Amino acid sequence: MTGWRDGDPVAARRFADLGPIDLEFGERLPSVRMAYEAWGEPRRDEHGAIINAVLVLHALTGDAHVVGPAGPGQVTPGWWDGLIGPGCPLDTGRWYVLAANVLGGCQGTTGPWSHQPFPQVTIRDQVRTEAMLGDQLGINRFVAVLGGSMGGMRALEWPLMFPTRVGASLVLAVGARATADQIGTQTTQIAAIRADPLHGLGLARRIAHLSYRAELELDARFGNSAQGDGFAAQSYLEHHADKLERRFDADSYITLTEAMNTYDVGRGRGGVSAALASIRTPIVIGGITTDRLYPLRLQREIAGHVPTCDGVRVVESPYGHDGFLIEIAAVGELVRDTLALSAVASRVA
Repeated sequence: MTGWRDGDPVAARRFADLGPIDLEFGERLPSVRMAYEAWGEPRRDEHGAIINAVLVLHALTGDAHVVGPAGPGQVTPGWWDGLIGPGCPLDTGRWYVLAANVLGGCQGTTGPWSHQPFPQVTIRDQVRTEAMLGDQLGINRFVAVLGGSMGGMRALEWPLMFPTRVGASLVLAVGARATADQIGTQTTQIAAIRADPLHGLGLARRIAHLSYRAELELDARFGNSAQGDGFAAQSYLEHHADKLERRFDADSYITLTEAMNTYDVGRGRGGVSAALASIRTPIVIGGITTDRLYPLRLQREIAGHVPTCDGVRVVESPYGHDGFLIEIAAVGELVRDTLALSAVASRVA
């Protein structure tokens, strides 16, 4: 819609052709290509299967470039820098860490930029393609899956869809279904893009970014101060809108936002409570104190129904929903705890 096209791949990006997929709502994609990045060295069992893989799941406007500097076709550095590498929570001396761009995305994976018309996809469709990638790479079971926001949706779906293929799951800053407030905010963003194909993505980002940060933090930083021809807060939002317009595709934004709007772990499983109660995979649930997009009550709902969860791990942060991206030290501890739970579960099994 914006004229954006996938740029030259970053040096670390790899591609896998996964074949066709039947989608949850009845349509079919005849072929899926998935872009991914990986860190660390795979270790294999006697049958050749990789046994030390950890899957990192990105949020709405993220991609497979979790750590590392920006490169050609990649205008931003890694979005979770500090979590992957030697001595980091995801220690590349021990773990083979994998991240893939989601189905419907715009950083090399099949999406609206490469396939028109593009069908409606769901969070479950995205998880299914991630499992297909695991199949192709020889990963029968992930030691853990980790994600926040839209990535957290997939991290919660993994134990429901593929319970034998994940050792533990870290679910950050998300709920068990889309709420009316989230749907209202997100459909407004979609309406902005459709009303103005040229500039609507930037407007959608401005709306979204207000829900990503906390009211007190924004007021402390900007107040009502003027800057240039407008307010400082206005300039801040325009800056983030411009950044997204340069690196993201408006049609992908709509596709992925619609996937989040239809997100509901209880669909076809007897409702949210029944679905969550059926989980047997160890799960760590994390929430941000100032998150107004996915407030702590939503993580408490998940923790209250999942029998393998011992409550919500609360991350203190002034940064709102974006705290799951910013509070690296606190999130790193949750990553370590998730990996420890996976190890315990493996010994018990």
